[in-house]
Amino acid sequence: MSSVDVSSERSSRTLEPDVADMKLEVVIVPVSDIDRASEFYGGLGWRLDANVAADDFRLVQLTPPGSGCSIQFGTNLTSAAPGSLQGLYLVVSDVEAAREELVALGVEVSDVFHEGARGARFHDTDGRLDGPAPDGKSYGSFVTFSDPDGNGWLVQEVTTRLPGRVEEDATSFASASGLASALRRAEAAHGRHEERIGHADANWPDWYADYMVREQSGEELPT
Repeated sequence: MSSVDVSSERSSRTLEPDVADMKLEVVIVPVSDIDRASEFYGGLGWRLDANVAADDFRLVQLTPPGSGCSIQFGTNLTSAAPGSLQGLYLVVSDVEAAREELVALGVEVSDVFHEGARGARFHDTDGRLDGPAPDGKSYGSFVTFSDPDGNGWLVQEVTTRLPGRVEEDATSFASASGLASALRRAEAAHGRHEERIGHADANWPDWYADYMVREQSGEELPT
């Protein structure tokens, strides 16, 4: 799925030393039953990219919607024990909507939670507190689920990226739903902006664009 890019109007940026791009492309997931794993991940709507078999080798690759990184599993890919991979992150713009979608697909998913103690996201303990993060804090709300072998996935809600995580001259949305969620947040913030200035803002398209670019790049939001 292609991304939707919104470029800012900045004409300059800090130059950095030339460093070769190193993009995480694939994660190997250890499974015991290739066909069962294929059915599970395919049932989540993940795109099937490859299913290759030859002699005692088999490789299946799938990619989550909007993701630049894929997963692979199969025969003679890894010596890791099936189900031993834990804490794999999936990032969404609305964790409650993502949970509802997973439940509708028949996946056993945890309730939405936030951390009462650091690291609780990785362990099913009393450190997990019910409900989303207070004030909808970005990076703070989670659900978890596992594949049939017990490989554990962590779904994290990210609405505003920390500084330095996004190129300063562009904002990118991996899916139409992600862009729609950003527009709704900008709409709500713009409503508060109009209340403060005491009249309708005819320049709302520029205000929306500025808000969305700043939000994803982790800059101070407009008021």
